Amino acid sequence: MTLIDQSNPRFVQPHRAWMRRLPINAASLLVRWHDLYLQRLALAELDERLLADIGVSPEEARRERAQPFWRPKLTRFRT
Repeated sequence: MTLIDQSNPRFVQPHRAWMRRLPINAASLLVRWHDLYLQRLALAELDERLLADIGVSPEEARRERAQPFWRPKLTRFRT
């Protein structure tokens, strides 16, 4: 037996399992990006009074809105 036994199912299976999950992972990433996009649009519509109600300064809101949809939320806004 070599250091990596490619005939061993434990070696081959993780790669195949990853390939089966690829469409699901890609779809969940697209859904996450769309969700971030919608959240940032909603944040852009809030006025200063509503931002104060949720404890967010206008500057924090502006920085979050400026993020592209593929970047995760800033640390302050993570759930």
